[in-house]
Amino acid sequence: MFDWSEVEDEGARFENLIASHLLKLVQYLNEYEGYKTSLLYLRNVDKKEVDFLVTVNKKPWFCVEAKLNETNPSPSLFYFKERLNIHYTYQVIKKQNVDILKDKVRVISADRFLTSLI
Repeated sequence: MFDWSEVEDEGARFENLIASHLLKLVQYLNEYEGYKTSLLYLRNVDKKEVDFLVTVNKKPWFCVEAKLNETNPSPSLFYFKERLNIHYTYQVIKKQNVDILKDKVRVISADRFLTSLI
């Protein structure tokens, strides 16, 4: 995960890029700000999954699904958003100049999303 540039598969490489930035955010909030944050992977017994969940004090803060170009939100985002009461839900895509809100899921370009992090 730390050296995402070495991953050959483009989708996996992009997902690891997003993971490394989210991990940096979580570590900063833990170490510098003193928040008890975690970076998790969501998957249930029905194999619905979301790539990343960021929690504060063991409560969901936001989740992120990483996709290369898909602007239609993943159904798993809606599933977990509703069941876990996740306030902020993002589908981060590699395609540039995208920032769409679809049924309370924000589909956003990685360049825009990552600039909002540390």
